[in-house]
Amino acid sequence: MSFFTRRTFLAAALGSTALAALPGTASEAVPFTRDIVVAKARALAAADYAERPTVPKDWLDQSYDDYKARWFRTKDALWAGTDRSYNVDFFLPGLYFPRAIQINTVANGLSARVPFDLSLFDKSDKAPDLTTEGDLGYSGLRLRTEQSEPGKKTEFCVFQGASYFRAIGTGNAYGQSARGLALKTADPEGEEFPEFIEFWLEAPAPGQRHVVVHALMDSPSVTGAYRFTITPGSSAVMDVEATLFAREDLTHAGLAPLTSMFLFDAKNRHDFDDFRPAVHDTDGLLVQNGNGETLWRPLSNPKRLQVSSFVDENPRGFGLMQRARKLSDFNDLEAFYHKRPCLWVEPKQDWGKGAVTLVEIPADKEIYDNIVAYWRPREPYAKGSEIRLDYRLTWGSEPSLPLPRVLSTAEGARIFGGPGRIITIDFDSHPLLDGDPEDLDVHIHSPHVAASDGVLQRNPETGGMRLAFYFDPEDRDHIEFRAQLRKDGNPASEVWLYRWTA
Repeated sequence: MSFFTRRTFLAAALGSTALAALPGTASEAVPFTRDIVVAKARALAAADYAERPTVPKDWLDQSYDDYKARWFRTKDALWAGTDRSYNVDFFLPGLYFPRAIQINTVANGLSARVPFDLSLFDKSDKAPDLTTEGDLGYSGLRLRTEQSEPGKKTEFCVFQGASYFRAIGTGNAYGQSARGLALKTADPEGEEFPEFIEFWLEAPAPGQRHVVVHALMDSPSVTGAYRFTITPGSSAVMDVEATLFAREDLTHAGLAPLTSMFLFDAKNRHDFDDFRPAVHDTDGLLVQNGNGETLWRPLSNPKRLQVSSFVDENPRGFGLMQRARKLSDFNDLEAFYHKRPCLWVEPKQDWGKGAVTLVEIPADKEIYDNIVAYWRPREPYAKGSEIRLDYRLTWGSEPSLPLPRVLSTAEGARIFGGPGRIITIDFDSHPLLDGDPEDLDVHIHSPHVAASDGVLQRNPETGGMRLAFYFDPEDRDHIEFRAQLRKDGNPASEVWLYRWTA
């Protein structure tokens, strides 16, 4: 490829302003360290925000079928044909991805830009003709490495769209996503979506099990430099280091945000005419708070927007879990919801006072991500602040916590014995729950209604305990509940938290 053509590709990927700052050709290597990404983020924050140009209109106007009619040719992936332990595929812009990103590789302390190359994509005969000039570039990337099949590199992680990314453990199907940062989620004035605008991929050595990805984030209110150390396996583990620079006062920042989908399960099955018993990527929020308490909040698909805050100091971990793990839980032979990954966030530093925040948005179709969870610091970050974050994301299995888990929650009308509603809570089989149910103390509390005494029975199918109780909501539109099993004065289950809505 000639010098002129390389620069033409780069101009398409970056725009003329970035090209003017380029210290040479697309293949020229320049020194690289994480500090360089931090310096770029700091410099961006010191300047006024400038929205990047979009790709040409015909790229944006594609239908979903048009967009899917082109696909990356994996045999030509980055590092394909080498002995490096990872391959990287790229995604095209357009449709839902209006702005291109810049991708760089890093080897021996030097970085080089990856030019945009449309010829790396195959297409069907239904693919529309598209302009090849303008602000073009890739919209994201996919990581592949050897996992369960020797000699075959399979995908496990994708970065694409705003600051979204997702990963899976071995045997999982893609489900929930994470983001670099959430801003003003569910605020009346609207949410702000920071974007990863540039990536640096450190070239892995032969046999190296982890891969390092750097990302530069930009937004009207904040910029950031991220370093992801990613290790695939039965669960994919990401160690995240981030340095943020506040352009404006960050009055509502969500740290380590997770995004998922919950449509229905046994709690609201009656609202959907569907052959499946449940449809969701995750079914509950798990929190291990700073006091060591383990909380479980079943997810809901409410009639109106719900925001719940679990006030805490220095949380030990939180995440969205998928506890329904049998095909029969969903009866879906295409979506395989029972294989969706759990995602657990572990801060590696003290995050101070704040709240694990859960946002539940009404949804009528499974195509909408209507669940968001994140840590919201109690004190806003002031304009000019520099914020450093260090945390771990684990995609796949649940964290191994000591107390018996809540497997499922069901709710329905009280058919016999008077008006009201019945709730059942199934707990997992666990040594703490062995023996006679009478050896366990049941604690049920609500600030709004008087709940019945709980009935505790062993469930022969799960081997664990089932707690059932009833209540009369009368004319209330929502009721909060808290329940836990205890033994000899000590916790014998997670704390079950539930918001009933009319």
